[in-house]
Amino acid sequence: MASTPSQDTRSPKPVSLALQGGGSHGAFMWGVLDQLLIDGRIGIEAISASGGGALSAVVLAQGYAQGGNEAARESLLTFWKKISMAASLLPLNLNVVDKMLGHAGLDISPSSMALDYITRIFSPSQFNLFDINPLLGIIDELVDFEVIKTSKIALYINATHVRTGKSVVFDNSRLSLDVVMASACLPFIFKTVEVEGEPYWDGSFSSCPPLSPLANHSRSPDVLLVQVHPSYIEEVPTTAADILDRATEISFNAVLNQELKTIALYNKMVAAGALKQKPVYLHVIEASEMLASLGRASKLNMDWDFLVYLHDLGVQAATDWLEKNIGAVGKHATVDIDALIS
Repeated sequence: MASTPSQDTRSPKPVSLALQGGGSHGAFMWGVLDQLLIDGRIGIEAISASGGGALSAVVLAQGYAQGGNEAARESLLTFWKKISMAASLLPLNLNVVDKMLGHAGLDISPSSMALDYITRIFSPSQFNLFDINPLLGIIDELVDFEVIKTSKIALYINATHVRTGKSVVFDNSRLSLDVVMASACLPFIFKTVEVEGEPYWDGSFSSCPPLSPLANHSRSPDVLLVQVHPSYIEEVPTTAADILDRATEISFNAVLNQELKTIALYNKMVAAGALKQKPVYLHVIEASEMLASLGRASKLNMDWDFLVYLHDLGVQAATDWLEKNIGAVGKHATVDIDALIS
């Protein structure tokens, strides 16, 4: 997990981050954030996030407010350690048989199959009678939302309004524990979360993650998307569980593509002089091939060694991106939006 800090002493280049969710695969994003923070050549101006990305966003912002990049790194490390520890105490955590099967066998492991069966037959109101959500206690312990309200990092956390299906974006002034839990509420596992009397589910259903707030409100033209849901897979799913998982990924990425189309249109209007704004310079860090190869059930694997493995993948992905693209930040995009959505 070790990394080498940059020797560049110039002022960090301001960048906005867009963070997806993805269960335990969010540990890849943790590794990306960890490396960006230790490298120090970019400064995080704003973060938009949905799902599990919202959890990392508020934890990072809390740490940063307390002590800059190093404190933000420590907060993220603590967060993932607590998640792994809490998961080990749950009834359907990985057992010895599951671990012997390895990543490839997790999809047919007893724990994974049991969880699939339960969530298909029963709703959270039936199998999770006491609304047990370890994430709630962890975020409540680590994040002071009064601190978040005055954070130097602008946050845009979205949740999906259940009745309308629309994305609702909450900024720092409106953030709360309920908002973050709503943004990460997968309705097959957790009960619907109410915010200000209204029902919400995981933000990834409606905006994965929201990009428009970064274009409209951030001073920096650079948006770095950390993508966890693979846009392309080699193996066509055949089991019911894998088909449902891939269908969910497709729906999440379809929402992202709509956001990207909006950004592309925005850039064309800027180029044509119709808008007196800066264009959005889009950058992407992702590991689609590697994450897709791990299988559906690996998203529920919170074993510490596995999380560290994903973290290290993220560190390497961020290191490679920085080496190749840091010079482009503030000057131009490093990905072609039209190619991404075509």
